[in-house]
Amino acid sequence: MNRLALFDCDGTLVDSQHAICSCMEEAFTKSGLATPGRDATRRIVGLSLVHAVRSLLPDRESALHHQIAEDYKTAFQGLRARGQVQEPLFDGIANALEELAAAGWQLGVATGKSDRGLDLCLNGHKLHERFVTLQTADRHPSKPHPSMVMQAMADAGASPETTVVIGDTSYDMLMARAAGARALGVAWGYHAPIELEAAGAMAIATAATDLESLAARMVKEHADG
Repeated sequence: MNRLALFDCDGTLVDSQHAICSCMEEAFTKSGLATPGRDATRRIVGLSLVHAVRSLLPDRESALHHQIAEDYKTAFQGLRARGQVQEPLFDGIANALEELAAAGWQLGVATGKSDRGLDLCLNGHKLHERFVTLQTADRHPSKPHPSMVMQAMADAGASPETTVVIGDTSYDMLMARAAGARALGVAWGYHAPIELEAAGAMAIATAATDLESLAARMVKEHADG
C-alpha cells in the first residue's frame, strides 16, 4: 500500500487567520451582530463554513447561519479581487513537502475550504501539482466526519494504516481517528497541543522539519505491531 500524508490547509500549510477573521467580522456586521472575538474565530477554522458559523452562534436559526456563510464568501471574494488575501506558507512547509515526496509519500489535502479557495491558495504558492488528492468542503460533510480521508485514501491507493493526517485542530485529529488513520498534530496552528492530544493526536510536530520522520515512525510502529 502507498503511504499518504494528508494535510489540512488553513493553520497547517498556510497562515490564513487574518483573512478569515476579517471576513467573518464583515459578515457578522452585515447581519447587525456583534463580531466574534478573533480567538473564537480561529477556534472554528477547519470546519465547513456553515458549521463554523453555527459553532459561533449555536442559539440562532439555521437561515442566519447560511446567510452569514454567504456574506463571508462574498467578503472573501472581495478581498481576493483587491489582492488583499494573505495566506503565507508556514516556515519550512515547502521543504517539508519536498522531503515527504522524496521519501515516497503521496501527498494530499483535506480542508474546510471550497474547491475554488483551495485551488487559488495552492496555485498561488505553485504547489498544486504536489498533491495527488484534494478534498474540500464542497464535496464532503464537515470535519470531523471521515469522508474526506476515506476518499483521499481511495485516490492515493493508501490504507488507514499507511495514512497520516496532519493538522492543527482537534477536528483534524478526530477525523483521522474516525477513519482509522494516524493522527499527527502541528504546534504552529490554531488549537493548542494539549487539545490535539486530547482529540487523539499520536504525536505533535513542533517544526515542519519534524513531519517526515514523525509520519514515518507512526506508520512503522503500526507495521511492527
